This record gives sequence, C-alpha cells and structure tokens, in this order.
Amino acid sequence: MPRTTLTATQAVRAGVVLPAAVAGDAVNGNAIQNDGRTVLLVNNTGVSSHDITFHTTRSIDGLAAPTRVEAIPASETQVIGPFPPADYGSTLNIDVADAELTIQAIRV
Repeated sequence: MPRTTLTATQAVRAGVVLPAAVAGDAVNGNAIQNDGRTVLLVNNTGVSSHDITFHTTRSIDGLAAPTRVEAIPASETQVIGPFPPADYGSTLNIDVADAELTIQAIRV
C-alpha cells in the first residue's frame, strides 16, 4: 500500500491554528512533501517510548544506514526538523513504530 500523506500547515506572522494531530501510519508509513522548511511536532500518547524513522537519500551525520531513528519518550512531544532535501529528498518518508505517535507538520 502507498504511504499515508501528511499535509503541512503554513506558519504565518499573524498566527494560525494547528489542525489536529494525526496518528502515524505504523503499517504503510507516512510521507510529506519536503522543501527543507518543514518541522514536525511528534507526540507520544503512549506509556512507553516509541521510535520514529526518517529515510535519507544518502548516508549523513555518520549514520551507517540511510535512516535517522529518534526515540520519543512516553507522554512527550518533540519538535523535529527541518529536513534538507539534499539529504532527505523532495519527499520525506517517515515510519513510526506505533500509531501512538501522532504527527503535526508545520512549514516555516
């Protein structure tokens, strides 16, 4: 099955209301258009830590495999990004270990 597409909310100086967070697709993964100006708010609604994986187009930051894995502790929200297109591609592919990770995308 294809990845579930995420849509970024454009930040503006006057302010904008964030849409509700969406559960990460733990089966098919997620994807979002990537222009290098997107950050993600990732919230772990669960009671244990869960991983989120970002696919890279090449080995960066000393990573042996072309992925970046971040652990999100239980009940914590983290801001992750931005993702340079030269490293992560024009489409950012994301995998979550569990649907208890919810995601909001913000383009700055």
